[in-house]
Amino acid sequence: MQLKQALTSAITHLTADYVPSPRLNAELLLMFTLNCDRAYLFAHPERDLTPDEQARYDAALAERTRGVPVQYITGHQEFWGMDLIVTPAVLIPRPETEHLIETVLALAGEKSGQGRQSTKELRIVDVGTGSGCIALALGKEFPRAEVHAIDISEAALEIARANAVRHQLEHRLTFHQADLLDGLNFADFDFVVSNPPYVGLSEQDQVQLEVRKFEPRDAVFAGATGTEVIARLVPQARAALRPGGWLVLEVSGTIADAVERLLGDWVDVRVAADLQSIPRIVQARKTLG
Repeated sequence: MQLKQALTSAITHLTADYVPSPRLNAELLLMFTLNCDRAYLFAHPERDLTPDEQARYDAALAERTRGVPVQYITGHQEFWGMDLIVTPAVLIPRPETEHLIETVLALAGEKSGQGRQSTKELRIVDVGTGSGCIALALGKEFPRAEVHAIDISEAALEIARANAVRHQLEHRLTFHQADLLDGLNFADFDFVVSNPPYVGLSEQDQVQLEVRKFEPRDAVFAGATGTEVIARLVPQARAALRPGGWLVLEVSGTIADAVERLLGDWVDVRVAADLQSIPRIVQARKTLG
């Protein structure tokens, strides 16, 4: 079968099976199968797929039809301009999490008064690092920073370490296996950042089926209300931060108000919305006293 025919057939089948963005998914999986870019697809529409290529493409399409996220099929996801390895052991990095990186960049620039290039060596800890996307992005942006990445899952840490090697940041990041900051003698950090589990069990039916079925449950659901993990992290972050240090969290719109209440004795608390006007990033500063 020719490339153009294979792509058209795949789009038809994905559409019939109600897979979102069928053209995008069909293209991504064909690019993965052929190890090529999108330009190649359009430049060679009459190229014949080999029997092996067709079989691998059909298998990938079958997995996507079953609901497996395309990132788990291809093993890759882009975040902050970096191509990251992802597996079902880690949450798939999402574009809205980049707002967390932007927030830290802005706060670090305010701290230095001269922008991040002249910022002194920062001490940053990423709690619940998963694929390592946040820690790696911050390590990339702050070449002089001391960055620690923590996860309770050893399988997740293996992926994060692989991504660090992939982007030549393995000597810049320190990885720890721990439940949040439990048992870690951390102090005087400038930033504690986290994209923690924040979905309540009462919201399960509102979560996309493929997220419920295939992404790590402990990285998605926090407990009955969605604030349970953050409620534990807030006092731990206070102990780990220097006076005036920042806690920066990704949250959902359903728990933003509750998280603000948990931060009642912090200062400069602010909730910022994402591009869809959903409350997404909470920042709070430890008091100087």
